[in-house]
Amino acid sequence: MTSLTINGQPVTAKAEGDTPLLWVLRGELQLTGTKFGCGMALCGACTVHLDGVPIRSCSTPLAACAGKAVTTIEGVQGPEIAALRRAWTELDVVQCGYCQSGQLMSACALLKSTPKPDDAQIAQAMSGNLCRCGTYPRIRAAIKQAAG
Repeated sequence: MTSLTINGQPVTAKAEGDTPLLWVLRGELQLTGTKFGCGMALCGACTVHLDGVPIRSCSTPLAACAGKAVTTIEGVQGPEIAALRRAWTELDVVQCGYCQSGQLMSACALLKSTPKPDDAQIAQAMSGNLCRCGTYPRIRAAIKQAAG
């Protein structure tokens, strides 16, 4: 059993400590907004925040989260995510949508740490998030709009 906080709520997960956090979120806790993409921390679809820092939940063992705070797309709050969601909608960022929860989680962490990022900072922060539909220009524009 592992105790942690998920989206502000104390949780005791029953999974073994070496179970990837992603499987605990999706399977045990039914928080399905975080997506499985590659299983090797290469695509970013599974991005969540661990104590405010974006991580890949597919490769993070549950034991590494003990006593820490996990925030998923279902629980992320604040002016940054609100601005990003508005910009995502206004600029019609989403195409298939599969990668979008991971994209938003990375973008939100960027805006929390760097409220007015330049193109290089956006590229660096988003470099671990892949979009098979190629919506990168709209993602960058939405982040800039949210920062404005």
